[in-house]
Amino acid sequence: MIATIIIVLAQTLVGVTSIPEADTIGDLPGQPQVKFQQYSGYITVDDQQQRALFYYFVEAEEHPTSKPLVLWLNGGPGCSSIGFGAFAEHGPFRPSDNNVLEKNDYSWNKEANVLYLESPAGVGFSYSSNESFYALVTDEITARDNLVFLQRWVTKFPEYSNNNFFITGESYAGHYVPQLAQLIVQTKTKFNLKGIAIGNPLLEFNTDFNCKSEFLWSHGLISDSTYEVLTKVCNYSSIRRLLQYGNLRGVCATVNNQMLTEVSKYIDKYDVTLDVCLPSVNQQAYVLNQPQETRNIDVCVDDKTITYLNRKDVQEALHAKLVGVPKWLSCSNVLHYDPQNIEIPTISILESLVKSSIRVLVYSGDQDSVIPLMGSRSLVNGLAKELELNTTVSYRAWFEERQVAGWTQVYGDILSYATIRGAAHEAPFSQPQRSLVLLKAFLQGKPLPSKFEQI
Repeated sequence: MIATIIIVLAQTLVGVTSIPEADTIGDLPGQPQVKFQQYSGYITVDDQQQRALFYYFVEAEEHPTSKPLVLWLNGGPGCSSIGFGAFAEHGPFRPSDNNVLEKNDYSWNKEANVLYLESPAGVGFSYSSNESFYALVTDEITARDNLVFLQRWVTKFPEYSNNNFFITGESYAGHYVPQLAQLIVQTKTKFNLKGIAIGNPLLEFNTDFNCKSEFLWSHGLISDSTYEVLTKVCNYSSIRRLLQYGNLRGVCATVNNQMLTEVSKYIDKYDVTLDVCLPSVNQQAYVLNQPQETRNIDVCVDDKTITYLNRKDVQEALHAKLVGVPKWLSCSNVLHYDPQNIEIPTISILESLVKSSIRVLVYSGDQDSVIPLMGSRSLVNGLAKELELNTTVSYRAWFEERQVAGWTQVYGDILSYATIRGAAHEAPFSQPQRSLVLLKAFLQGKPLPSKFEQI
């Protein structure tokens, strides 16, 4: 880690010569008219290897200079924050039919300036001119490059250097987000870092994955007999580990096949209540599992995003280019991420961040079977006990308008957990309004609304 800190400090001493005007987006093809500014482009994070990360930045709809700066990271590892976070979840626009963009009424830039980063290099439009970089990428490399990116991005946008800063993300960003925050603290980088928020995050391999069988059984997706084998003979963390290394066989292979048969391929594992986009049902997208999205929800938004971001006029408007790949993909097919990193627990990093007075929110879309809520909730509860934090908000329902939006518990006013009722692994995708309420409360440091209260 000391070597990483030295490398980061050396990298950030190199100046950035480009100016924000060069990254200004006039209008994206097919977008509705808006009053806020948009920017996108590249930040070089390794000058010798010509490694550059692509970003998309949307200013807050109103008073951007006084609003917080929020960095968003999607997981995978190897999936795009622009393809998922910006265009499927909480960005200002979503791809629609007829090659146009629709305004997202619950975009996070209503409450913050939002910076979407495609990381590491090899994801989306981000690239390394030295393709040997893709052979083995690690959490340590990703955190280092992300910090160099932030250092150089702030040089390009100095007006945001003193804004309250929050790092957010989901899924494998349960590694990316706390590791980046920890590196900021260790290097004493002068960001005004106030907190992190991570949704359905991978925090501890065995705990998170072993909850899958309980979730599937309790939701009626698998039989009693299959559940019994998963709990007494071969648990899902063992199956997941064997799958990772291509060694799945014997009773573990048998019960895994039985589980897949019972669930069926026509269930979205990222939200077991949603329908699937049938043309995509057999496509592999995430590394952790297979995502399809959908309920007055466009279940084919992923397909539409891929089509939209592969248009030449869209790439020109975004100042984006394809380097070493024939097309833009939601999740990288050139990046080889160290498979051992997935088993590195990050719950201890959350502990160190809390001790550094950085607020931590863990939240769960409660219909996700990939990283189910039970694991995340138990990990946060265990962390609170380890830190000897008193409960300041007892476990209770929270509300969006007049409906229960989820449940929450707060410890010591610095560590909190919340569920989002009816939400998927990508919570803002399926419950955008509730997710926006959650974000607003977190940024303001307020408890989530109790009955009939609005923040």
